[in-house]
Amino acid sequence: MSGARAAAGTLGRAAGTLGRAAFLAPVGMAAFLSLAAWTMALAAAGCTADRGSGPRAEAPGVSPSAARPRPVRVAAAADLQYALEDLAAAFRVRRPDVRLEVTYGSSGNLATQIENGAPFDLFLSADTAYLRRLAEKGLTEPGDGFLYGVGRLVLWVPRGSPLPVQREGAAVLRSPRLRRLAIANPRHAPYGRAAVAALRTLGLYEQVRPKLVLGENVAQAAAFAAGGAADAAVVALSLALAPAMQAQGRFWEFPLAAYPPLEQGGAVLARARDPEAARAFRSFLLGEKGRAILKRNGFLPPRRAGVPAAGGPRTDGGEEAGLWTGPPSGSPCG
Repeated sequence: MSGARAAAGTLGRAAGTLGRAAFLAPVGMAAFLSLAAWTMALAAAGCTADRGSGPRAEAPGVSPSAARPRPVRVAAAADLQYALEDLAAAFRVRRPDVRLEVTYGSSGNLATQIENGAPFDLFLSADTAYLRRLAEKGLTEPGDGFLYGVGRLVLWVPRGSPLPVQREGAAVLRSPRLRRLAIANPRHAPYGRAAVAALRTLGLYEQVRPKLVLGENVAQAAAFAAGGAADAAVVALSLALAPAMQAQGRFWEFPLAAYPPLEQGGAVLARARDPEAARAFRSFLLGEKGRAILKRNGFLPPRRAGVPAAGGPRTDGGEEAGLWTGPPSGSPCG
């Protein structure tokens, strides 16, 4: 397996619940079959990851049930895959009695699953609008919403691409060599809405719109580009910084002022089976060690502690959520 396809396979494990890839323009049969193959491969890979440390010997004199780590079932935005691997490993050292079981997907799809009774303990969303929606329905612990970071957006191309993204930035999207551009589906993926907003701000959206290929979440969009089914992808910096993606591609970061702040937050859920264990991981995530790991994985620190009240840019609608007029005056994103 080539390095690029290995990177795409790795990203596939974060693709969440997958359906058909969505296309905004007709594509040739070969391209369709390539994308369909990737979609099936991603679906076969599954969306849940056990972030434990593998088989463990039982402690002498302790019953297997007593020694078994307590699972915390986490519904996590797809951009968190690599950051959560690091976070889980560090948390495991501090709390060997707790094991994270993580399901990745688009924040919108995960919120819908929670509304439909999915058995999660903790929700980590890439858009605080979904946290407010769940809180209004009594599905989160009262007053538990928190912010853990601010996401960043990049344009990623495979290493062998003729598009000089590091030198010319988003201008490469005007090139006739760009045939397909992958983004997350803006109807339920925050990074997809941010991608549309950034493309509109830079005056590129109408030109690239016929070339867009939509992934179910930002990890699937990255997998399309890494696997050759798209020429480039607009993805999370946290994914572009992953070793597999760095080894097989190049990226350029969009200006923060080009899209609404990707404030990411979480909450312990009202139906949590083990709320104490879920709160323990929340505390670790928001602590000094957790913040350092998030920063290393490309997240900016949040500018406030709690989930903001409703208002500001539209972040929970369809494709037109891309309308963005820039940050408020005095914002550090300017």
